Amino acid sequence: MTKQVLVLPGDGIGPEITAEAVKVLEALKISDGLDIVMSEDLVGGAAYDVHGVPLADETMEKAQQADAILLGAVGGYKWESLDISVRPEKGLLRLRSDMSLFANLRPAYLFEQLADASTLKPEVVAGLDILIVRELTGGIYFGQPRGVRTLENGERQGYNTYVYSESEIKRIAHVAFQAAMKRDKKLTSVDKANVLEVTELWREVMEEVGKEYPEVELKHMYVDNAAMQLVLNPKQFDVLVTGNMFGDILSDEASMLTGSIGMLASASLDENNKGMYEPSHGSAPDIAGQNIANPLATILSAAMMLRYSLGQEVLAVKIENAVSTVLDKGLRTGDIYSEGMTKVSTSEMGDAVVAAL
Repeated sequence: MTKQVLVLPGDGIGPEITAEAVKVLEALKISDGLDIVMSEDLVGGAAYDVHGVPLADETMEKAQQADAILLGAVGGYKWESLDISVRPEKGLLRLRSDMSLFANLRPAYLFEQLADASTLKPEVVAGLDILIVRELTGGIYFGQPRGVRTLENGERQGYNTYVYSESEIKRIAHVAFQAAMKRDKKLTSVDKANVLEVTELWREVMEEVGKEYPEVELKHMYVDNAAMQLVLNPKQFDVLVTGNMFGDILSDEASMLTGSIGMLASASLDENNKGMYEPSHGSAPDIAGQNIANPLATILSAAMMLRYSLGQEVLAVKIENAVSTVLDKGLRTGDIYSEGMTKVSTSEMGDAVVAAL
C-alpha cells in the first residue's frame, strides 16, 4: 500500500538538507520499489511569510493525514522580532502537540570513521551508541499558566509551569523500557528529584513501570550529574529517558560526542509509531544557501522514518550502510572535515550517498 510522506523543509538550511534526503528516498523508489508518494508544504518562518502563521491549518490537516513527516528546520534571525505566538518554533510545537508526538528518540551514535571529529579523546567516545528518549509534549514547554506579567511594584515577571501527569510519565516510561529491552537492557532515568516535586513523581512512576520490565536495569541520575557524566564517561549509558526540557539540553550535548550535531537524527512518535523525522540541529541561517551544510542527519532521519513509521527496516539499514560507506571514502562536509579527507558540498554528499546505495 502506498504511503504518504509530507516534506516540510522549513527555514535556513532546511530546504537544502531535506532536498538531499528526498534525493535518497527517490533513489530507493527506483532501485528497491519503495512505495511512497512525497508532497511538500511550508512550516516555520517560511509559512509565516506566506500565511501569517508558522503553520497553516491546511498544512496541519495534511500532516495528520500523512503516514510520516520529514522536516528540515525552523527559525532564523529574520523572525526573532515577531511576537512569541507566531514565531517559527510555534509551528513545530503545534505539530508535536496536535499529533500527540510524545516520544522523541535521539540516537547518539558515533560512526567509527568520525572518532577523531569529536572534541573528546577518541578512546572516550569510540564505540559510542546511546539512545535518548525525551518526553516531547509535556513539561515546562507546554505547561500552563505561562506568560509575562507586571507585579504591583511595576516590575515585569516571566513565569512558566513545569507539570507532568502520571499518565504522561507512564507512556514515555514504557517507550524507554521497550527500547532498552531491544538493546543492552540498561535504562537511566534523568530527573532533579532532590529539588523539583514534579520529577520526584517522575522517579516514583519510573520505579512502578520498571516492575513490568524486570530484565531492565533501572538507574536514576540527577540532570546536572548526567550532563557531567555524558562528557566524563558517555559509554556508561545505553538508553536515557527524561522530560522535555532536560532532554532538549542533554540530547544536544550528546550530539557533540559524535563529532557534529550534523550527524544526529531524531524521530518523534505517537502511540502508533506515526512520526515526524528531523535532524537534531537548527536552521543555521548563517550558512543557509551556501550548499555547505551537512545533510547526513536528515538522511539518517529518513532512515529512521523507514524503520519506525513505514515498516522498511531493510531499506533503513541500507541507508545507514550507505552513509558509512561514504564516510569510509573520506568524504566530509565542513563540520566533520579533518586534514587528509575530501571536503564536499551538501549536494555532493547527497549524491555520494545515492551512489553508495
